[in-house]
Amino acid sequence: MEGLLLTQSSTPIIGQIAWLLGHLMNGIFSVLSNVFHIENIGLCIIIFTIIIYTLLLPLTFKQQKASKLTAVMSPELRRIQNKYKNKKDQASMLKMQEETKMVYEKYGTSMMGGCSQLLIQLPIIYGLFYVIRNIPAYVDGIKAVYMPLVDKILASNGGQAAMEALGKSKEIMMDPSRFDFSKENIIIDALYKFQDTTWNALADKLPNLEHLIRSTQENLTHLNAFLGINIAETPATLFFDAIKTGAIVTIILALSIPVLSGLTQYLNMKLMPTAAEQMEENKDNPMMSSMTTMTKIMPLFSVIFCFTMPAGIGLYWIASAVVRTVQQVLINKHLAKISIEEMIEKNQKKAAKKREKHGTNAQKLSEMAQINARKFEEPKKKPVSEAEKEEMLKKAEAKNKNAKQGSLASKANLVRQFNENNHKDDEKK
Repeated sequence: MEGLLLTQSSTPIIGQIAWLLGHLMNGIFSVLSNVFHIENIGLCIIIFTIIIYTLLLPLTFKQQKASKLTAVMSPELRRIQNKYKNKKDQASMLKMQEETKMVYEKYGTSMMGGCSQLLIQLPIIYGLFYVIRNIPAYVDGIKAVYMPLVDKILASNGGQAAMEALGKSKEIMMDPSRFDFSKENIIIDALYKFQDTTWNALADKLPNLEHLIRSTQENLTHLNAFLGINIAETPATLFFDAIKTGAIVTIILALSIPVLSGLTQYLNMKLMPTAAEQMEENKDNPMMSSMTTMTKIMPLFSVIFCFTMPAGIGLYWIASAVVRTVQQVLINKHLAKISIEEMIEKNQKKAAKKREKHGTNAQKLSEMAQINARKFEEPKKKPVSEAEKEEMLKKAEAKNKNAKQGSLASKANLVRQFNENNHKDDEKK
């Protein structure tokens, strides 16, 4: 369980990506701190988010192009699906695959055209989220703020027991049966989730360390201060504490993070024209109906999550949505200048080059698919040799010779004999 927190991510692929992104975040903090003398986690999150999504822009653009092309292709693909809607036999399924493949080849793309970019982006975005959620694990300058207090807690009598007791609280939710509080990384993980109430509780449990606890809390408050709020606190905590004290400004700021997160997410989704076009065109399609519902629900979920998670996470979501929105506007303008015909022509040229490189294999696969389809269409017939044919004829003749008088077989024999006699007479003449 340690790998879930500071305790850098150990998830395959995502863990490695988070490690690389962590070095970037560490570099941003170091430059801001050493060059500009600015130590602020909120500003680091914003710069970090802008850099990552800027680097992802080429992939985003390719994905948007593929989506636009899919919107054009969808009527043809839908006709094929409707054609084989109620046909579940293997021959029909093969035919549908072949026809679908031909449509994609016609437009110079593939079934994975828009998915590959998303598949590349997803682990990067997950890794980015891990870094934002566990900044002390990746930023040396922030981890260093915790270390003097952590060393004293581990060295003091009752320090570990105090951390284990606080770990069970609803703010931390780190059960000692699952987390080893004798390790400094686990203690930092817990301290990173501390809010004002838990800092006060720690000072009460360890009065001999109160001065160090307060100075560490002040340093972290300075690092986490952004536009008048502590981004280590949850908007829910800030909101309810502000209600008790009547701090109107804090109430507004606490609500602004989840509300802005939801609004920016919604705006970003609405600015995706290709998705909107498909939804309008296929409004009766259950899948498209589900996508429309998700477009409305996801921003609402964003509001709920941001209200209950540290404000730093909400700040990241807002920053990422704003960056994606700006990118989407630019992409939409560029795509509006590109005609579908031009896009298809370019795609076909690229596909042709690929086929030239792997032409033989591609041709063989196509031929095999067509042969397989024909095999299922035509009934299987066992080839008959000449010897077998002769044997079958002899049996038939023997059967006909022994036919009962008056039967169809006997009548057929009379007709056959009559024809044979006539044929012999003609030959004599």
